[in-house]
Amino acid sequence: MSVRELVVLGTASQVPTRHRNHNGYLLRWDGEGLLFDPGEGTQRQMLRAGVAAHDLHRICVTHFHGDHSLGLAGVIQRINLDQVPHPVTAHYPRSGQRFFERLRYSTAYRETVGVTEAPVDADGILATTPSYTLEARLLSHPVESYGYRVVEPDGRRMLPERLAAHGIRGADVGRIQREGVLDGVSLDDVSETRRGQRFAFVMDTRLCDGVHALAEGADLLVIESTFLDEDERLAVDHGHLTAGQAARAARDAGVRHLVLTHFSQRYTEPEEFERQARAAGFEGELTVAHDLLRVPMPKRR
Repeated sequence: MSVRELVVLGTASQVPTRHRNHNGYLLRWDGEGLLFDPGEGTQRQMLRAGVAAHDLHRICVTHFHGDHSLGLAGVIQRINLDQVPHPVTAHYPRSGQRFFERLRYSTAYRETVGVTEAPVDADGILATTPSYTLEARLLSHPVESYGYRVVEPDGRRMLPERLAAHGIRGADVGRIQREGVLDGVSLDDVSETRRGQRFAFVMDTRLCDGVHALAEGADLLVIESTFLDEDERLAVDHGHLTAGQAARAARDAGVRHLVLTHFSQRYTEPEEFERQARAAGFEGELTVAHDLLRVPMPKRR
């Protein structure tokens, strides 16, 4: 059975706290695992969350600030130690190639798994599989940063009442799905488009076109909200979002489930992030993330 869920490994910005590890997010998607922004301590958080190196197929780094990338060294060495049998691909800003190489080879170890380096240097599609397309969009941060988007191909939803009206049943249902037409009845006559699910991951950034493009129509949006609204000037200066800004972007994009994360250590009351997000007009499902949280993808529309 396919599983689609987000496993939150860490939710702190800049420095970890007693209750929040550095960033780390695993998206389980139909037997594949996409690890986003492995900060320091990610390997231990994976253990606590029941995530193994064998679960990883892609590593997606938004940018090379330490809280989003210092865990790369341990994760890559663990992939090699456990001799993961399938290909693992790493996506990251090409401008940070030297940082990736330093982290990958920061200490001596036996390299048994070939991690494929696939740096990002422009908006666009990074990979296409039967289950999803992985896209990147440039964000606005003091260092080059990209957000990521996972999009399932659209499918077809068969409509029982229309099938019955045309006398199509049993094996003929599969036949019309495969061939597109049966005895003069087209697939469009008995089905409708089933929109693929969409996941978006937006980390350190000011509001920009990339934020809106990534969030558009997302079923699940994971987005930084480092600051509360009263500290908007700090957010702009340091290249971050507030809870209200993140929520308004999600509202305008028609997001179904909003996950706020990447919180400054200056705040001790996480419920205030939810209050400000609701005050900004977001009415969908809303989660203020905490470490080791699991968030399932919303059911299909």
